[in-house]
Amino acid sequence: MKAIINLNGSVYKIDLNQAISISTPFHGKNHLPKAFYSPDLDIEPVRTDGWIGSTLEGGILNFKNVFINPHGNGTHTECVGHIAKEPFMIKDCLKSNFHLGQLISIQPRSSETDSFITHEQIKEIQFEENVNCLIIRTLPNAYSDKIKDWSGTNPCYMEYQAMDLLIEMGIEHFMIDVPSVDRESDEGKLLAHKTFWQYPGDSPRKNATITEMIYAPEDVEDGLYFVDIQVLPLAMDASPSNILLIKVNH
Repeated sequence: MKAIINLNGSVYKIDLNQAISISTPFHGKNHLPKAFYSPDLDIEPVRTDGWIGSTLEGGILNFKNVFINPHGNGTHTECVGHIAKEPFMIKDCLKSNFHLGQLISIQPRSSETDSFITHEQIKEIQFEENVNCLIIRTLPNAYSDKIKDWSGTNPCYMEYQAMDLLIEMGIEHFMIDVPSVDRESDEGKLLAHKTFWQYPGDSPRKNATITEMIYAPEDVEDGLYFVDIQVLPLAMDASPSNILLIKVNH
């Protein structure tokens, strides 16, 4: 199925059948990736006296419970409610799930202890017209990151000044392949989150989202894509998410 999209006077051609997921799969117990020492994702059949919700275990159908921590078990999309005292919900903040995005591969800078993406590196990006979603793939892009327990590893993060620049460039939806835009242990400052959402403040960016723990395979080229952000309509600050990229032909 092919479509022609007119966005602010620019015309884009896409093939909706060529969508690529850059989310990690949500399997059962002990499945990785995970972060922040969160409990394992768990999928278990309902069990009562004489009945089980698993065809593999002799039941007549599959009827299972899912235990998941959206922030710690795989790809997730979050809103300002993640850090706010007010009850902002992802189901209300994500007003539209279809956006023009740009995938960029970046080699993070390093210090003796940390790895991070800087304001200067974001400043070097040549943003395409009409882009409001930025997807960053950090290098090296190891497959092991897709199945990794990030807890206690001090992963790469974003300098908060870089988030200021994203706002200037009109980025409303930011995605990255690490567990958090902030340092794993930062004394609770959460400066990158707060900067991107402009919280606290008089006008927090309620419709802006951050997606973490994506994984873009090597064969997904840097460039322009329409991005489909698929979340559950949860009354929570975050949801497990499936992120689809659809290559753009100008």
